[in-house]
Amino acid sequence: MALITSGRVSETLDKLHRDADAADGDFMASVMAQFEASGETLEQAAAKLVAEEQVSYRTTYRGHAEHFLAVSPAYGRFLYAIARARRATRIVEFGTSMGISTIYLAAALRDNRGGQLIGSELEATKVARARANLEAAGLADLVEIREGDALETLKDVGGAVDVLLIDGAFSLYLQVLKLIEPRLAPGAVILGENAFARDYLDYVRNPVNGYVSQPLAIDEGRGNEFTVRVA
Repeated sequence: MALITSGRVSETLDKLHRDADAADGDFMASVMAQFEASGETLEQAAAKLVAEEQVSYRTTYRGHAEHFLAVSPAYGRFLYAIARARRATRIVEFGTSMGISTIYLAAALRDNRGGQLIGSELEATKVARARANLEAAGLADLVEIREGDALETLKDVGGAVDVLLIDGAFSLYLQVLKLIEPRLAPGAVILGENAFARDYLDYVRNPVNGYVSQPLAIDEGRGNEFTVRVA
């Protein structure tokens, strides 16, 4: 039986998804209302968000210190399945937040008979909460969460990376990918959650860069991109 469907892991995830809905519900409803009122296309709105964030991604992100900005249960199960299918033993995550996606991925490592997940999180309060959530799920021994800017904390990830989850500041997606790129194992999977940055999408969708990439239908509209390192 998959670890995410029973015991401490399942109980912790159920609680965290409820907490995320409560913490982020009003915020997400407001974002959607503004988007619908603007008359912009999703691509136009995403480009504006990326441009605004580039001015100061640290300030922008720290404004969401109390928001989970979490993956959905469906996407979490997909993360788990990909890590199991890839038989991952080393996973890197940019944007740990409260640790929901981290738990799905770490559960896959446990079911794969071990490994390491290295996460990076800018906001100190989120680091503390994510670590506590991983303890609650019984998965803390598999995870190292590094506090600070991912462009510094992820410079050395210690070995070949099987799965890379990119789910932090939109404007850093391509920079983070290029930082980890020399460590990507052949066939490594890169999952871009909210991959709205045009430079990132252009890069991974260009075969000359050694990837095969396409959008995911899971949580359609959230800009999820599935990418495989093929060269």
